[in-house]
Amino acid sequence: MNVMIRKSAAGVLSAYVPKKDLEEPIVAQEKPGLWGGTVTLANGWLLALPELADGTGLPITVEARRLAGDAA
Repeated sequence: MNVMIRKSAAGVLSAYVPKKDLEEPIVAQEKPGLWGGTVTLANGWLLALPELADGTGLPITVEARRLAGDAA
């Protein structure tokens, strides 16, 4: 699924899923660099993010896979 990852002015990462019209803060991430690992959203979704180079600019839309979490 397409997911837009962005950072607010306060430095909070969030994920927006256009098909679900869902925006949730990222509350945990597997890797410090974000890319190539999983992230957990505030609603409980676990998303696998693709491998991207460190320093990739935000906002960015990526193809992510939902590994867990309630269907919405």
